[in-house]
Amino acid sequence: MKQATIGNRLRYQFDNFMSRGTVALVVALFVTTFCMVLTAALILALSGMKPDDNTVPFGIAEAFWQVTMRTIDTGTVAGDSNWSFRIVGFLVTMGGIFITSALIGVLASGLEQRLNDLRRGRSQVVETGHTVILGWSPQVFTIINELAFSNRNLSKRYSGRSGGRSGRSACIAILADQDKLEMEEEIRTKVPKTLGTRVVCRSGSPLDPDDLKIVSPETSRAIILLSPGGQYPDLPVAKALLALARDRESRPYRYHIVAALQRLANLDTVRLIGGDEVRVFLVDRLIAYMIAQTCRQPGLSVVYSELFSFEGAAIYFSEIPALVGVKYGDALHRFENSAVIGIQFRDGAVTLNPPAQTLLQSGDRLIAIAGDDDAIHLSTETTFDIDRGAFHLDRTLPVPLDRLLILGWNNRAAMILEQLSHYMPPGSQVLVVAPLPVEQMQADLAGTDFMSLQISFEQGNPVDRQSLEKLVADGYPYVVILSPSGAPDVQLADASTMLSLLHLRDISRKTGQNYSIVSEILDVRNRDLSEVTGAEDVIISERLVALALTQIAENKDVLPVFADLLTPGGPEIYLKPAGDYIKPGHPVNFHTVIAAALSRGETAIGYRLFSQVTQVSCSYGVCLNPEKSAMITFSEQDRIIVLAEG
Repeated sequence: MKQATIGNRLRYQFDNFMSRGTVALVVALFVTTFCMVLTAALILALSGMKPDDNTVPFGIAEAFWQVTMRTIDTGTVAGDSNWSFRIVGFLVTMGGIFITSALIGVLASGLEQRLNDLRRGRSQVVETGHTVILGWSPQVFTIINELAFSNRNLSKRYSGRSGGRSGRSACIAILADQDKLEMEEEIRTKVPKTLGTRVVCRSGSPLDPDDLKIVSPETSRAIILLSPGGQYPDLPVAKALLALARDRESRPYRYHIVAALQRLANLDTVRLIGGDEVRVFLVDRLIAYMIAQTCRQPGLSVVYSELFSFEGAAIYFSEIPALVGVKYGDALHRFENSAVIGIQFRDGAVTLNPPAQTLLQSGDRLIAIAGDDDAIHLSTETTFDIDRGAFHLDRTLPVPLDRLLILGWNNRAAMILEQLSHYMPPGSQVLVVAPLPVEQMQADLAGTDFMSLQISFEQGNPVDRQSLEKLVADGYPYVVILSPSGAPDVQLADASTMLSLLHLRDISRKTGQNYSIVSEILDVRNRDLSEVTGAEDVIISERLVALALTQIAENKDVLPVFADLLTPGGPEIYLKPAGDYIKPGHPVNFHTVIAAALSRGETAIGYRLFSQVTQVSCSYGVCLNPEKSAMITFSEQDRIIVLAEG
C-alpha cells in the first residue's frame, strides 16, 4: 500500500480540526494571534529594536503591548520610526489584518449556522410543568386556544415559572415533523391571541426517542398525542408511545399522556404500550355517541360544546371539607355560581347524579360545572327561597324518534346505528341513502346488533336536489348527514356534506317542512362555512375530539365523567320541557328548579330558552350553570337541562 506522506497526514489533521466548528476555529485564531504577538515581542525585547524617539529598549511586557496595539489597530504603524522597527510592526499589522478578517468570517459563518439551527427548531426546550403536543393536525389550533384560555389567569394565581398547581406552566411545546417557521406562522394566523401562554415549536419526529428529548417530556405536565391521519392513523400514536415508554422503568415519575384513536382494534395495543400513563379514547365512538344523542334532542350539541370547552362552563373537581357529612341533595344548593353534578369518592370512583341522600365523606370530591377551577366557592347563604308552590311535576312523554334519514356512509355508520338502537323505539325506521352499493353497506354492518330497528338502504346521491326533495317529502323528522368515506380528501368530503346541508335548509324554507339536521364536518376549519342558523342544525366535527383531548390533558379524572355521559344506560344529559318541573309563567329562582328536578331523582344544570334558539350570541338559548338566585320565568316551549338516568 502507498504510504501517506507527512504532508498528507498534516492536511488530514488540519481538515479534522476545521470540521470541529466555529468554537474550534475561533480558539485556533486566538492561539495563532497570541503566538504571533509573543514571537514579535520576543524579537523586539531580545534584539533591542526600538523607535528613534525611544532612549531605552523595550522590556518584554512593553514589547508585548506595542505589538498587540499594532495587531489590532492598523493605523498605529504609521507613526513608527527606525526601519527595522517598522518592518516588524508592518509584518505584525499584516498578520493582524489577516487574522481579524478570518475571525470576522468565522464568527459570521457561525452566527448564520446558529440562526439556521434556531430556524430549524432543534434547540432544547427548558421548561417545567408545560404541556407537550406531539404531532401536527388541524386539531392543534383548537387545543392551543383551549389551553391558552385555561391558562389565562395563571400569572395572577401562581408565582414562579412552574407555578403552584402541580408544576403548571403557561407554555405549550409542539414537536412535529414540520418546518418550525411554517408552524409558527400558521399558529399566529389561526390563534392570534394566546392570552399570555407561550407557544414553542420544534421540528423533529415524535417517533424518534432522541427528538423527543428536545421538548423535555420528562418535566412536562401533560403530553397530547395527535394523529397525522392517513391510511394507518393509529400507528404513529403507538410508535410515539413506544418512544415515551423506553425509559419508563428508570424514571421516578409517571407521564400523563392523552391520545385519540381511530380504530377500535388498536385500543388494547395502545393501552398495553402506554399502561396506566395513557388516557385514550376512540374518535369514532365519541362522534357516534354525539350524533346518536344530539339527533333526537335539538340543542344538546350546544350543551356538550360548552362542557367540552374551557371558554364555557367546564367540568372541575373540588374537595370541600366544610361539606363533610352533608347530603348530596343539600350540596346542590350551596354553590351560587357552580352546578354540582356528581361525586368522586375517595377511592377514585366517579358517580354522576347520585341519590340525594348520599353523604359526603372526608376525601370525597365534588364534580361541578363552573367557569373556572377557582370559581367553586361555598356560598354563605343557608336559606335558598325555594318556591315549592311553583312545582309542576307532570311528565310529558317525549316525541319518539321513530323515523330517521341518514345521508352518506362512512366507517362510523355501524357504530351510530348501534347507538341509535338504544334510543329508538322498537320498529323504528331508518333509511340510509349513499352513493355506494347496497351490498357494501350491508356488509359493513355484519355482526352488529341493531335490536329491532328496521334499516333499509338505497344507492343514491345525497347532494342531488330532486332526490332530497323526494326523501324529505316522505316525512322524516330527523336527518343525519355523514361525511362520505369515498372522497379523495377531507375538503371534498366536507364540500359534499355542506352541499347536502344547503339543499335541505333551502327545501325547509320553501316547503315549511321542519326537521332536525345533524351534519358531520371532518375539518374544523370548515365548521364556520356551514353557517349554522340554529341549534337544530348541529355540526359534529373533530373539534370535539380536540376539546376532549385538552380537557383530559388538564385533568385526567374527567375521562370517566365523559365516558358516563356518552354511554347508553347511565346518567345522561336531557333537555326536558320546563313544564315538567315548573309552572309556566311563574317567576322562580334556579334553586326552585334544582329542588323540582331533585324530587324526580335528577340534577338540574341549566335551561334553554325558546325565544333565543336562533341567537348565536346567546348560545342558541342554552344557559349552563346559571346563577341560582336570579329569577326567571319559563314558557311552555322552554327546556330544563338535567342529568338523569337513561
